[in-house]
Order: sequence, then structure tokens, then C-alpha cells
Amino acid sequence: MKIAIIPARGGSKRIPGKNIKLFHGKPMIAYSIEAAQKSGCFDNIIVSTDDQEIADIARQYGAEVPFIRPAKIADDHATTMDVMQHAIGWCESQSMTVDLLCCIYATAPFISSDDLAKGLALISTGDIDYAFSATTFAFPIQRAISLNDNGSVQMLQPEHVNTRSQDLPEAFHDAGQFYWGKVSAFKAGKPFFSLCSKAILIPRKRVQDVDTLEDWEFAEALYAVMKV
Repeated sequence: MKIAIIPARGGSKRIPGKNIKLFHGKPMIAYSIEAAQKSGCFDNIIVSTDDQEIADIARQYGAEVPFIRPAKIADDHATTMDVMQHAIGWCESQSMTVDLLCCIYATAPFISSDDLAKGLALISTGDIDYAFSATTFAFPIQRAISLNDNGSVQMLQPEHVNTRSQDLPEAFHDAGQFYWGKVSAFKAGKPFFSLCSKAILIPRKRVQDVDTLEDWEFAEALYAVMKV
């Protein structure tokens, strides 16, 4: 079996109700559920939540909510791995034979069903633990700066102060959308970012982290432009 797990706890502080807040007319979580459905990759699409309102809305959009997530893994310190391992434990308690899991974040309005399918193909054929979406940094990370307490700046990698941008290797970052993985890798708590993982590269225009109100506003503006 191939199962999607969508972590969606309640109690978001920076953006209250973030997972079900309306984004261009639909609850944010609906975009992840619908992409998973459209991909045709999954036998089950399960939302892991501690919040009844999130559970009700998830079911309205066709996801399953067969359990309520325990409070001990629904606070600010709970990790994605905690949630995935709990979901695996529940599946095993139901005698479900799961081969591959995909963690899909609930706040990923630019997620693509095609990218999910590419991830499945990659994890199915490669000798890897995980496959996840990633994109390029817009600016060379080797020329990043930091600010000290009095506002002065310093380079994080001063050895590159005179290196031309075009001579620096390109860097990539997690797109924060989905992580396909083998059950054995999730159960062992293996890290997502290692030589045993591969990336599905997507354009920067389809990547936006949504953690703050500024992020949300930018994502809404970007989505509006993308849909024109």
C-alpha cells in the first residue's frame, strides 16, 4: 500500500487556524488533499490532526481522519518524524501493509500532482530512503550576511567576498511540500537530507513557505499571478 499522511495540527500561533484558513476560496489543506487525490498515487490519504474542526474539513474534501493525534505530538516541539512514526504505528495496529509513505504538508498550495507522481517513480526505482521536492536558492548562499546586535553586518563565508557569483556552485533547499519515503526509513528516523535521498526539482515560482502573515500574503499574490 501507498499512503499519504498530511500533518495538520491545530493551535497555529503566527497564523491562527492556518491549516484551514481560506486561501483563494478554499481551506489551505484542501490543496494538499486534492493534489494527492489527483496524483492517483495513494491507496489512502490520511490527515493526522488533534483538532476536530480540521478533521471535519479534511473529511469534506475526501481525506480520511481515522484517528486523533495524541497531544504529546501535537505541540510546538513535535517533529514531522514524530507524526510519521505515530501514523505508521497506527497503520500497523490496523494490520495495514504499507510499502511507501508520503508526508504532504497541509500548507502547500503550489503542490503538484505531477511532482507527487515523479516522487513515487523516484522512490520506487532508486536505492534511496526518501524523495522530496526542492528548488534553487535565488541568491548564492556563499555570499550571505548576518547582522550582529548593533546592526553591523558580516559575511558568513568571508572567503568568498571577492568570488564572482557565477563561479559559486548552485545551492538548493527543501521546498516544504512533500517527502516520499520507505517505511523502514521513517521507522528508523533516518534524516531526510542525506546521500540516501534524491530531490524532485521544481521552479522557484511554485515554492513559498507559509509561516508568517507576510508569507501568506505573498503566497496569495503569487497564486493569483500563477492562475492568470
